[in-house]
Amino acid sequence: MEFEYYEILEVSKTATKAEIKKAYRKKAMKYHPDRNPGDKEAEEMFKKINEAYQVLSDDKKRAIYDKYGKAGLDGQMGGSSSGFGGFGGFEDIFEEMFGFGGRREKRKETPYNLDILIEVELEFKEAVFGVKKEEEYEYYTICKSCNGTGAKKSHTCPTCSGAGQVFMSHGFMKVAQTCPTCQGSGIIIDEECDECKGSGYKINKDKIELDIPAGVDDGMRMRIPNKGNEDFDGRRGDLYIHITVKEDKIFKRNGDDIFVEVPIFFTSAILGDKIKIPTLTGEKELEIKPHTKDKTKYRFKQEGIPNVHTGRKGNLIAILKIIYPEKLTDEQKELLEKLHKSFGKEVNAHKSIFEEAIEKVKGWFK
Repeated sequence: MEFEYYEILEVSKTATKAEIKKAYRKKAMKYHPDRNPGDKEAEEMFKKINEAYQVLSDDKKRAIYDKYGKAGLDGQMGGSSSGFGGFGGFEDIFEEMFGFGGRREKRKETPYNLDILIEVELEFKEAVFGVKKEEEYEYYTICKSCNGTGAKKSHTCPTCSGAGQVFMSHGFMKVAQTCPTCQGSGIIIDEECDECKGSGYKINKDKIELDIPAGVDDGMRMRIPNKGNEDFDGRRGDLYIHITVKEDKIFKRNGDDIFVEVPIFFTSAILGDKIKIPTLTGEKELEIKPHTKDKTKYRFKQEGIPNVHTGRKGNLIAILKIIYPEKLTDEQKELLEKLHKSFGKEVNAHKSIFEEAIEKVKGWFK
């Protein structure tokens, strides 16, 4: 899945809103049509920049985009299929053209996403049986000294007159977009806030006790409500826990099933044997019948991992791996040669099959 919006603005997937706004302003100023008259490539790039900013500056749209890419935003872009997705919704367009609806009050947005995503790494055993973990993480709150503006001193943005939006003409239509000069804030910072150094927010530390259920798998997420970043009203977003699970040296997981490779010496495969294999709860005895082939599978029902939703266990699947000696003593080699000869015609039975096949292929070229 490609995430071209981040590439367009040249920011990372973990960028804060403040970083996204800064990148957007830089790009928008560079590719603005007024600075590039008649340049179709610059105009197209300007549209892409605005479309990317419209998504990444909106918490809900960004969350959908991060999970599903552009495909997940179908129907979310306020008419993007008609070419206006990067410049605000149709409501903004018609308000400007026909004057109904009045001037809407500009919504005050936090300079960061309200939701937080952190990664928690688990040992294989912890993922299988569940575990309690205390995690420390950082979250943002609005700087009270500047009320989130990042400014100790500021003045009204001359480009948008404090509205946070400007309008562009596209044919007979005027389309609203975020002001590229102030990035929608409506102000220009003259002197940065001493408390937050111009960011508009403060970084806080918090701890949370996580109760990881049995059966979680690599890539799963947990949602902890009201533990994210704080908005202007003091309400907090959600904290998302992204689970990563370390690989185990013995067990390999596939869903709720686990696989274990069982090495046996070639003589055991020929003669048969009884061996003990490890399981998640201890051990099991495995009976190997004579003449067992390499990669033979043995299934032990409900000896796997409990499903994180239903609790029903998967299966344990043991796969045989026949081991051959790397070196032979003279005595061992002599014994194997005697054994080889003792099979008589059976040793060369397969040769006649290939001899017939070779003669048949030769006939194709006559």
